[in-house]
Amino acid sequence: MAIIAESTGGSNYEPVEAGTYAARCYSMVYLGTLDEKFQGQEKTQKKVRLTFELPTELKVFKEEKGEQPCVLSKDFTLSMHEKSGLRKFLQNWRGKAFTEDEAKKFDITVLLGKPCMLSVIHKTSAANGKTYAEIAGVSTLMKGMAIAEQINPTFEFSVLDWDTEKFEMLPQFLKDKVMKSHEYMAMSGQAMQEKINAETLAPNADDMPF
Repeated sequence: MAIIAESTGGSNYEPVEAGTYAARCYSMVYLGTLDEKFQGQEKTQKKVRLTFELPTELKVFKEEKGEQPCVLSKDFTLSMHEKSGLRKFLQNWRGKAFTEDEAKKFDITVLLGKPCMLSVIHKTSAANGKTYAEIAGVSTLMKGMAIAEQINPTFEFSVLDWDTEKFEMLPQFLKDKVMKSHEYMAMSGQAMQEKINAETLAPNADDMPF
């Protein structure tokens, strides 16, 4: 499904070192329209989460799976407005500004499988004192630079194109976000109303002749 942009949780392992890494976008989750508080103000925004694997940074997170690449995610407001964070990020990634026509019809699912260079910094959470790795910037691969083939399977989920199996694959904190979206609540409300209607229209067993 196309995802058109209109004009991190805790960790139980050490974060990757700050620096610059070759990376590849392998996961995209459209969380839906969320109500969030930013700088004391309530905002309603469409949110998408991009996740990148770092093929040179392999660790054993689960013994049964062996070495796997470290991954980093970044949430964006799904907007290609000229001042949006997503548009600036993508322009740095491709090394070229968008025209307004390109921005209006840009399908961000084309990012899946695409390589890049990520700039990673460390930040300390004021809430729990833990240090996290954060994506600070992106750029194109250096000319002539090769990157390993994708390791993690490509993953795409959208609350607008519901897939229960994929939803169950999300970590709980992302499930919680999706379930707070306007789209999910509307879908849940419609399903509940249909259930009520079906029960109301169903014949009463006491009225059945046999």
